[in-house]
Amino acid sequence: MTITGVIVLLVNDHLLKPLWPGFLTGKLSDLAGLVVAPALAALLLGRRADLAATVLTGLLFTFVKTTGTGAELASQAWSLVAGPSRVLADPTDLIALPALALAWWVRRRSATTDSPRRRILVTVPLALLAVTATAAPVSPLEAVSVDVTASGKIVVRTTAAIHDSRLSDDGGTTWTDGTAPASTRTPISAQCVPGHVTRCYRVRQDRLGVDQSDDGGRTWQPSWPPSPGAQDRLARQYDVDESSLRSYDLAVQARPGGHVVVVANGVAGILVRDVSGAWRRLGWSYSADAVQADEVDLTPERNIALFLAVCMLLGGVGAGMRRRQGWFAGSGVIGALAMYAALDSETHKVLLVNLTGLFGWSVALASGVACVMFAWDGKPRAVSATVGVVAAPLVHAAVYLPFRGWAIGTPETHGTAAALAAVLTCLVVVAGAAVIAIDARRHPYLDGSSTSSPT
Repeated sequence: MTITGVIVLLVNDHLLKPLWPGFLTGKLSDLAGLVVAPALAALLLGRRADLAATVLTGLLFTFVKTTGTGAELASQAWSLVAGPSRVLADPTDLIALPALALAWWVRRRSATTDSPRRRILVTVPLALLAVTATAAPVSPLEAVSVDVTASGKIVVRTTAAIHDSRLSDDGGTTWTDGTAPASTRTPISAQCVPGHVTRCYRVRQDRLGVDQSDDGGRTWQPSWPPSPGAQDRLARQYDVDESSLRSYDLAVQARPGGHVVVVANGVAGILVRDVSGAWRRLGWSYSADAVQADEVDLTPERNIALFLAVCMLLGGVGAGMRRRQGWFAGSGVIGALAMYAALDSETHKVLLVNLTGLFGWSVALASGVACVMFAWDGKPRAVSATVGVVAAPLVHAAVYLPFRGWAIGTPETHGTAAALAAVLTCLVVVAGAAVIAIDARRHPYLDGSSTSSPT
């Protein structure tokens, strides 16, 4: 029966939930989870702890589903095991508690027979996979509406569970976290400047951007249009698809010397036009001195740069070895690939992936030691080894720096940065290979049988 519950969890959470999210699939997860969880808890508590495991499961489930504190603690626990996750308090889920009676009956019935060890070895990994699959991914924080109160405070409401508003008393220059009463108005797509009805602003439909009108809304022209490159950076920065980037709402406030416009930009945070007419994208940083504090995640590009740098180092050293080249090359390939796999695993906050990363680093370290031993025995030529050592950081810079420039706006597009990185890397590799080839022609005897050229 436990295996049946595991299968139900796997099918429901991997297939049914994505296709038909809603009440039925959500409650089915709870039912199957309450059948499986006591068996897992009993493995930790001991063979004769079936009753304690069942009661503990029910108490914890009730605590999580009926209190905000329990849901927050569960979210943190799931995040350690299954990656960033959010567990929501929902008292209606308590209707699944009778499933514990079924779990107790199954455990008592199975206790009269000796289950084969292989059943445990199969069931436990599947159960862990199924249970961790029920953890819902964290929805990105979004700024969804903006309003100006009667006292002149600008309020940007977000989807945060706690401190769900951003507040400003100085026209959007500085911001604080807080909680504001729910807005009674519907988000609007356009608004004119108070006392100056010919100047109006509107958010673009289903995408990022703000338009401006100087004739009361009859004609519009772009006021803040993000470029395709900027949208690409924002999508990477907030780990969303470009289709998820959009402006939801705006508010206009008259200020001494002009007016300000504050825009709720969804996952991209807050956008402000100050009295001088300049647009500032605050994102989720509220200090005027750190407008763009959030950075684009360049971890994939960094990993590729490190991998290619290691390949350049190994290639330079290996090209000048007098013997053991095959063993050195094999160890180097294994070590470089293991290092890249370990680096890639660090981008995912999942326990099993982190274990994969630990294994990768272990293999990379062992391969590195083997490479050093083979290189010591193979006696690489000084020139080729020097080329590898010098060219490795140059390759890293050639790959990484164009993407670092793209992250701050130059070059404009990711494709241009990739092309520039490829060209620079090729130049470094070709130059290094040319130096090694020239040295090989001058000293053709690389097998160690002679130390001088024939006369």
